[in-house]
Amino acid sequence: MRLRRPTCLGMTLLLASAVGNPDAMAQKAKVGQAPSIAGATVHVYKTVGNVKLSLYVYQPKRKDQSTKRPAAVFFFGGSWNGGTPRQFQEHASYLATRGVVGIVADYRVKTRQGTSPFECVEDGKSAIRWLRANAERLRIDPDRLAAGGGSAGGHVAAATATVPGLDAATDNLEISCRPNALLLFNPVYDNGPGGFGHSRVKDRYREISPLHNIRKGMPPAIVFLGTRDSLVPVEKGQAFKKKMEEVGSRSELFLYKDQPHGFFNRSRSPRHFLATVTEMDRFLESLGYLEGPPTIRLDKNN
Repeated sequence: MRLRRPTCLGMTLLLASAVGNPDAMAQKAKVGQAPSIAGATVHVYKTVGNVKLSLYVYQPKRKDQSTKRPAAVFFFGGSWNGGTPRQFQEHASYLATRGVVGIVADYRVKTRQGTSPFECVEDGKSAIRWLRANAERLRIDPDRLAAGGGSAGGHVAAATATVPGLDAATDNLEISCRPNALLLFNPVYDNGPGGFGHSRVKDRYREISPLHNIRKGMPPAIVFLGTRDSLVPVEKGQAFKKKMEEVGSRSELFLYKDQPHGFFNRSRSPRHFLATVTEMDRFLESLGYLEGPPTIRLDKNN
């Protein structure tokens, strides 16, 4: 566990000019309509009734087009109520410059599709299975597929790795939904009594709470959390790290002094956006997903 203050080391890529400066909290997709995301190819991974759910894919440049690359898929936050895949488009497009296939996922939420947290997790699992099923088409290494997200999106990512059920009836269950690594930004870990979202899941919390489903074989995880997060207390992050290590899994926890929930968003704090993406880069480098030092920096106005 590490207490971090943001620094500006080893930055060479002008990210803002490449993908713009989205305010993820302000941009909202229309009801029943997926957002457009510049620079990404769009792939429908699931259809539920008249709802089509898409993945937005940023491909890295390849000298050899047949080479399979590691991938990372991100799920947006919004308390399972709303949100947009644009929240993590900069994370995904940055990773593409580092040789990783960067992906942001849409999934059903309460305000648009009238769903509960259970459907959110179901969609997260479907997305990962679809990516593995289409690994050849997207030139992805299915054994180097990370899942990440923020807040409720971090919950979705963590749940794909931990909870044993909540599979879609249309999913091919022979394809694993468990990612090979987790990239978690103030994730909702605990849905038990006293945890965030318990009123939404009630007695079914053991079906969906990542903290209550950690077992041997969990993928390595990196977690970013502010010390003044009112929704995900530091104690929850420490409990997750402890349980992960007890089952023999790597779990890194980075704490950011006096930062609230959502501190990692560029629109909230460019410095902390930079700091957390830098640590994410280093974590993925340690897993062999990419090589060399981080190459991210912000524009001069931030």
